[in-house]
Amino acid sequence: MSFDWNFVWSTLPAFAKAVLVTLQVGVIAIATGLLVALLNTSILVLRVRVLSTLVKGYIEVARNTPLLLQLFFIYFALPSVGIRVSGFSAAIIAMTFLGGAYLTEVLRAGVEAVPKTQIESGLSIGLSRWQLLRHVVLPQAGILSLPALFANFIFLLKETTIVSAVAVPEILYTTKSYIALYYKTYEMLAVMTAICVLLFLPLSLLLVRVERRLQHAQFGS
Repeated sequence: MSFDWNFVWSTLPAFAKAVLVTLQVGVIAIATGLLVALLNTSILVLRVRVLSTLVKGYIEVARNTPLLLQLFFIYFALPSVGIRVSGFSAAIIAMTFLGGAYLTEVLRAGVEAVPKTQIESGLSIGLSRWQLLRHVVLPQAGILSLPALFANFIFLLKETTIVSAVAVPEILYTTKSYIALYYKTYEMLAVMTAICVLLFLPLSLLLVRVERRLQHAQFGS
């Protein structure tokens, strides 16, 4: 059986839309996950008793359950108690839930890597714990965490393929739809593979470059 190039060309507009959906879900989830991580890290560093316990419990639950299970719970289980969300919203919520936990651990590791002398110096000049966190700890922790943060950003972008399970028309969903309709398995898998390589490889290289520039700007030559 020959490879049907004409069919492949005809599907490219649909895959272009799927790439936009993938990027939209991924970028929103990264942004919201990072906000959750900043909040969680602040709570952990400031040692807010009850909230710290809740954050630690959330991290354990999020990191030890599959994204697919989290997605199904939000999309299929919550309607039974009157909470209904679209597939797109369920995808954002589930990926934020997962990403927030992983990014919290990354930032917490970055905080622990900040030299103790920096913290002691901040305290010695009269900074409050909040001022110390905002002006000294988090900026340095962010720079120190860049490699792991960017690795997790790429991880979250790749995890967008899971949201096809709730009919979000991203790359995998579009691939499966064309295979089911036209039985062009090899062509569609080839297109999906090519798109993933062309999408994620440049993003990985771009993030590495941004990471190096930010670290250079922070620490100087």
